[in-house]
Amino acid sequence: MSPEVALPIIIPLMTGTLTLLAWRSNIVQKILSVVGSIALLASSIWLLSSVLDQGHVVMYMGGWVAPYGITLVADMLSAIMVVLTGMMAVAIAVYSLSSASASHERFGYYPLMHLLLAGVAGSFLTGDIFNLYVWFEVMLVASFALLILGGERAQMEGAVKYVTLNLLSSAIFLSAVGLLYGLVGTLNMADIAVKLSQAEDTGMVDVIAVMFMVAFGIKAAAFPLFFWLPASYHTGPVAVSALFAGLLTKVGVYALFRVFTLIFNQSPEFTHNILLWVAAFTMLTGVLGAAAQFEFRRILSFHIVSQIGYMILGLALYTPLAIIGGVFYIMHHIIVKTNLFLISGIAHRLLGTYDLKKLGGIYKSRPVLSVLFLVPALSLAGLPPLSGFFAKFIIIRAGIEAEAWVVTGIALLVGLLTLYSMIKIWAEVFWKKLPEETDGSGLDQVMTPSLAALYLPVILLAACTLFIGLNGQPIYLMAEMSAQQLLNPTGYIEAVLGVKP
Repeated sequence: MSPEVALPIIIPLMTGTLTLLAWRSNIVQKILSVVGSIALLASSIWLLSSVLDQGHVVMYMGGWVAPYGITLVADMLSAIMVVLTGMMAVAIAVYSLSSASASHERFGYYPLMHLLLAGVAGSFLTGDIFNLYVWFEVMLVASFALLILGGERAQMEGAVKYVTLNLLSSAIFLSAVGLLYGLVGTLNMADIAVKLSQAEDTGMVDVIAVMFMVAFGIKAAAFPLFFWLPASYHTGPVAVSALFAGLLTKVGVYALFRVFTLIFNQSPEFTHNILLWVAAFTMLTGVLGAAAQFEFRRILSFHIVSQIGYMILGLALYTPLAIIGGVFYIMHHIIVKTNLFLISGIAHRLLGTYDLKKLGGIYKSRPVLSVLFLVPALSLAGLPPLSGFFAKFIIIRAGIEAEAWVVTGIALLVGLLTLYSMIKIWAEVFWKKLPEETDGSGLDQVMTPSLAALYLPVILLAACTLFIGLNGQPIYLMAEMSAQQLLNPTGYIEAVLGVKP
């Protein structure tokens, strides 16, 4: 019995239920949300500690031993992802104390947020391919409802694009699960891995693999079906945008890492070569889209796409160093991207707009906020000694060692173009004078408790970025353990099934 593997799912579900019961009191909902998020983080740290001790933590739901029942499994990658989920939950819960409007809170903001967190944690911990689909749908329902809170025209347009492409992904995913079940007669991922390695119809296996690649690629906002993300992520409340930016697309990336190391690892020269070019075009199209934008959150949304390309590149190269780089990059990016969206919300709070042309003057009046922006911005661009430098360095080095010259060159170019976008935001939002047509009275706000609630998570996330940059060895060692487990799935299979494959 390993309750620590179930708690990261149970806690947000209970928190969501309690906040729903307290819907008449926004203050009680806020308190429950923060307490529940802290509990989620604490349980995720317990899980990480158990994984460091045991290698794999397994729980059979209802006492049904695999492969007959639903299994929850945590290895190093899933434990890392759950800890990051807990960290982002705390950051967003504290930020929401000041950023969430009363009308959003009355219409289920906190229950939906914690339902989304439960879906994210469930996706990371499930050992059953059909239950991965179920958790994806839980996330889709919660995220769609969060996206349309407020009911503004831009939100509705973005939400329609968001849900349409994600429903297409779900349909492909479910079809692939059905074909896979018809081929091997099981839904447990460890059992699938064993039986698929013995399958004779390799052509059908490749077809199913591509279907999963497309389904998870849409969820991850990979090329060519990424356009739903920059059309929707900037339309919702800023805390929702930050939560989506940090976690949602990483679930798709996690699923790609899980499935294409555990299940579809028989012909990497076919599947991973496709992923290699998907990564290249994802990086390039995302960063070029960002360079053309002049809306704060829209620039950041396009950069989610480009950075997803680096993560997929780590998987596509399929070497120990590349997998380490991909996992390291995921950890760095979740923290940095969430933080940048939170900072965009503070800029909006001060000046009432996200339009770069109407922003300005923040450096003169808010130098601390300006420095707090530079930390994640320069980290995203890959400048030393910040976390992004080491994440990109590992992947670039892996690309050079694998002699993937074209894709490695694209990754270097994308880093330079990312720096250009961050400099553009710095120059327009922080450095230049405040435009005359913009009301700058918000810049004179004193540091109230309400404003402090916005600053606190930004400061903590910036500190995490600096810590990883200046003391990256523990993070590297966890990424290295993840890579070893992913590239040698025997331990995962043995932990779940209790027998050597």
